[in-house]
Amino acid sequence: MSGASLRAAGTSDDAVVVQALTRRFGDFVAVDRVTFTVSAGEIFGFLGPNGAGKTTTIKMLTGLLAPTSGEGRVAGFDVRTQSESIKRHIGYMSQLFSLYGDLTVEENIGFFGGLYEVTGPRFAERRDWVLEMAGLTAHRKQMTAQLPLGWKQRLALGCAVLHEPPILFLDEPTSGVDPVSRRAFWELIHQLTAGGTTVFVSTHYMEEAEYCDRLALMNRGRVIALDRPPALREQMAEPILEVEASDASAAAQALQHHEGIIEAAMFGRALHVVVEDVAWATAFLPPFLAARDISTGAIRRVRPSLEDVFVSLVRREGGAVAG
Repeated sequence: MSGASLRAAGTSDDAVVVQALTRRFGDFVAVDRVTFTVSAGEIFGFLGPNGAGKTTTIKMLTGLLAPTSGEGRVAGFDVRTQSESIKRHIGYMSQLFSLYGDLTVEENIGFFGGLYEVTGPRFAERRDWVLEMAGLTAHRKQMTAQLPLGWKQRLALGCAVLHEPPILFLDEPTSGVDPVSRRAFWELIHQLTAGGTTVFVSTHYMEEAEYCDRLALMNRGRVIALDRPPALREQMAEPILEVEASDASAAAQALQHHEGIIEAAMFGRALHVVVEDVAWATAFLPPFLAARDISTGAIRRVRPSLEDVFVSLVRREGGAVAG
């Protein structure tokens, strides 16, 4: 696709435009003809199992990895020929946060200020903003290695947007972080988007996916669904039963691959069972599980969650990559 055709595929309001983007490593296709657009100012989520191609796609979009084929533009710059320009116009936060543990909080901010050429009065203003945003003003002289994980996360986010980039890429930014810190981190993301920043975030946490304006679901290198979270939930046609069971894990295992049962999986403390026929399943489940010493309580049909949709779509596409 030519540059003109690629521009025609998006609009002037699109921060990211990708057309048939592909990356191969030898015979292995890590990213397979991925196509999507990201509108300016939106939170665009990338959801998928390990090995789905999320990180490889992000590396191509951030100028860290050249595509094998296909086209893409980020902040108006070509991913194939203008990677250095892309790097100057984006913020990027990897899974490892990219901080230096042997530097203090303030020294890390100073390092990124030099990296992004933020100097003088502007640097002083942005440094103080990062410290306040991250809640680290009183800890500016503390060694970064000594910070709790949630504080490191907020500091890494502040360093990533020190230069006020129009687009922010976050690759699994809350992996390993407790739920309270994760919620606080997302409040910061919404503050950034309220100020006009476009956020592109990959995650495997379903509750985080709900915070996104739109979601792209990836599996085996391909985008298998793309829409708003409510619209994705509406796409699932198979009925889902929520089953109270004395041993939900054992029940899920017993029901796998049974005729009439499409999928059975843990959902919190309960069991979600995707079935072909509600009436049949409601009558079948109690005696079937009782014969395996698993007692059941209430059985009710529920609306699909994003997790249900995600599992269903991945199953239809051949399952996740093993290992």
